[in-house]
Amino acid sequence: MKMKFAVLTATMIFGLSSFVVTGSNSVKAQETPMLFEAENGVLHGVVVDSTTTGYSGTGYVGGFDQADDYVEMTVTVPAYGLYDLSIGYSAPYGSKNTQLFLNGNSLGEVALQQSSGFAEAPAGKVVLNAGANTIRLVNDWGWYFIDYVKIQPATKRPPHQVTKELVNTDASKETKSLFSYLVDQYRNHILSGQADYSDLAWINDQIGKKPAIIGFDLMDYSPSRVERGASSHEIENALEWDRLGGIATVYWHWNAPAGLIDQPGKEWWRGFYADATTFDIAQAMGNPDSQEYKLLVRDIDTIAVQLKKLQDAKIPVLFRPLHEAEGGWFWWGAKGPEPAKKLYRLMYDRLTHYHHINNLIWVWNSKSPDWYPGDDVVDIISVDSYSQAGDYNPVSGSYDSLVNLVSDKKLVALAENGPIPDPDLLKVYEAYWSWFMTWGATSLPMASKTA
Repeated sequence: MKMKFAVLTATMIFGLSSFVVTGSNSVKAQETPMLFEAENGVLHGVVVDSTTTGYSGTGYVGGFDQADDYVEMTVTVPAYGLYDLSIGYSAPYGSKNTQLFLNGNSLGEVALQQSSGFAEAPAGKVVLNAGANTIRLVNDWGWYFIDYVKIQPATKRPPHQVTKELVNTDASKETKSLFSYLVDQYRNHILSGQADYSDLAWINDQIGKKPAIIGFDLMDYSPSRVERGASSHEIENALEWDRLGGIATVYWHWNAPAGLIDQPGKEWWRGFYADATTFDIAQAMGNPDSQEYKLLVRDIDTIAVQLKKLQDAKIPVLFRPLHEAEGGWFWWGAKGPEPAKKLYRLMYDRLTHYHHINNLIWVWNSKSPDWYPGDDVVDIISVDSYSQAGDYNPVSGSYDSLVNLVSDKKLVALAENGPIPDPDLLKVYEAYWSWFMTWGATSLPMASKTA
């Protein structure tokens, strides 16, 4: 594949190359961290507690169990500029998310990894005004404790360490070419994407431009759907999209290979959801001789047939399997990180070494270190983020978490989003996503929006 996609996408990306945080954005007055205790903040539906030891100050805030519960702290800084924000917390009931607001504006979710004691979570960069600012943490997933927020002047982001080496050393020349293009664009431009090919005409009619990337779902190639009459034209659509010069990203709402409950509310076509199947990924991955394991391999082999059609057409693919695993709403993530990582590595090995599919750029979709399958099988790391309607925050906390997770050595993408992040805020927060991909009204409703 020649670099024809560069021509198509040139007018569909946000130019970021001219922005540098300097001048009035530089913070010089105070270099030491500033701690603001939650128990001294404004409490709504939450209470101060001191039962669990290890907190700072005189206590911490708990009781996040209603949608509008929050704690709001006023933080005062000496100068306008970009600051690093961290949250002191405890999450003894499992990994949770909290919703972050700065001066009344949403900055998206912050992940709080499971912790029996108190820990500290990075929440990304924030632009603070000189003087007083408000930081509000709203329930979201709930069932966690907030100890404090910490503010520290942000250091200038160092140069990225991303190289043009793919994890599959036998990657096709077209795949290497696309990846080289993405690396060259990183930090300079952000490519636009849309999750469903059927949205393409509407977008073009409304704004006179096409997105750079379109998403294609392998869902209806799943054997447990095909045997119930499902069919798909996604590969044909991807072939057509390539002829238009676009970039294809492929994901898979993998209907469970077996154990579909198929009752009202848990119909067979919802079989990728954990609550619609009894299929146990932990049991399957722990027993390679089992029928369940063999069914996993059968399904991967079935998908290989479709991916080979794209390879035969010399089309490189941004391949994002097992997406949103850490959420637990899909069966591949329902039993925790270890079975999911094993399944991802099985898929990589089967497609790469058994089927010799060399047109895939491998995209992992989680910001949790516990879920990361390893540098040797991941080319790009990504996250999905669904802010409330009208909330165009830069998702900078997630961006920073991903950059840190891979030591800034891999591309970072916003693989799914609701509202599109504000380009101006992306510049200010130095959130240099490789691309974003908006989930449209005609796309399959995502569990991350409803769970």
